[in-house]
Amino acid sequence: MGKKIYVGNLPFTSTSDTLLEIFSPFGKISSSKIVLDRDSGRSKGFGFVEMMNDTEAQSAISELHGSQYGGRSLTVNEARPQAAKVQNHM
Repeated sequence: MGKKIYVGNLPFTSTSDTLLEIFSPFGKISSSKIVLDRDSGRSKGFGFVEMMNDTEAQSAISELHGSQYGGRSLTVNEARPQAAKVQNHM
């Protein structure tokens, strides 16, 4: 089972390929995704990477958190589980 990593404070021009470029030196990546604004289709400045090996993922987190990319200091940590969506019944 892989480890999902949150990557924040990315330049708004970042793509999923950007995440692959940043994380691939640390090991195998099973997925990468930039979160887009639903209305504009533009990047929200954060995304997720899933790495296949937990040790490699931890190494990437340790090395990349606080590092500079595109003039910005990256926030890199283990992703928290997504909260259940609350439905509003009216």
